[in-house]
Amino acid sequence: QVQLVDSGGGLVQAGGSLRLSCAASGRTFSNYIMAWFRQHPGKEREFVAAISWTGTSTIYGDSVKARFTITRDNPKNTVYLQMSSLKPEDTATYYCAAGPNWGPLIKDSHYPYESWGQGTQVTVSS
Repeated sequence: QVQLVDSGGGLVQAGGSLRLSCAASGRTFSNYIMAWFRQHPGKEREFVAAISWTGTSTIYGDSVKARFTITRDNPKNTVYLQMSSLKPEDTATYYCAAGPNWGPLIKDSHYPYESWGQGTQVTVSS
């Protein structure tokens, strides 16, 4: 099973930027599609973005389109989430996830992702 470690969260003012990282180990990173989800307190995990095995395909949640960018560096076994024009409503715990297959179901947090990161907190002040 692949192990994931999220990092890069913090406190930022509205309108600012932040880059999250997710480092993978234990299995061949390029065998996995990667995704980011976020969770607000008391709510279900919300899909943020996903990227295919080589990075040729990406998809985004409606609330982050044109503001967030997901990329991956396979030689470094790392996936990134560049977040710009941050809003207070982006405040949440962000999780990366690794899964085997690409398709519409990957937007669902109940999709059988193989592994999840521990989460990193992002707080956007107004």
